[in-house]
Amino acid sequence: MSNEEIEKPEDNQAQETANDSEQQAQPEAEQDTAKLLEDARNKADEHWNELLMARADLENMRRRHSRDLENAHKHALDKFVAELLPICDSLELGLSAAHKDEATLETVREGMDMTLKMLLGNIGKLGLEQINPEGEAFNPDLHQAVSMQPADGVEPNQVISVMQKGYAFNGRVIRPAMVVVSQ
Repeated sequence: MSNEEIEKPEDNQAQETANDSEQQAQPEAEQDTAKLLEDARNKADEHWNELLMARADLENMRRRHSRDLENAHKHALDKFVAELLPICDSLELGLSAAHKDEATLETVREGMDMTLKMLLGNIGKLGLEQINPEGEAFNPDLHQAVSMQPADGVEPNQVISVMQKGYAFNGRVIRPAMVVVSQ
């Protein structure tokens, strides 16, 4: 036997051993791949469930916000209306007192003064302020000049008389006072 012949069977045995180990490694590699694939599927399912829960939470939050906003719009004037109710009661009492035989002009005036003070006090609690600038310097941010008149003993640009009082709500002018200004 030649060396080549002796070496060939050994090579065949080495190849067979290598093939056997490859065949054994191949099922192990397939098992590892299958395990990795299964892990990836589990993570994907987990992430999908998290996404669905996040979407549901977002939708619930949107609905809750919408409902809260709707309720805020519905009930925004509740406090204002509650402050006006005693004034309505006072006006009704004043009207019934004015219709009685013993009613005098002076008692009706007193009742109206008290009701007006009550109204201004109650709406003042809500942030409404009356602008009554008589005797003050003209301020175009707060006042609207209806006319200008010469006035003796009064400096120019002073409010001489107020034709209609103005109002500010929480610092913002809603209606400027209509005034007559000195020249």
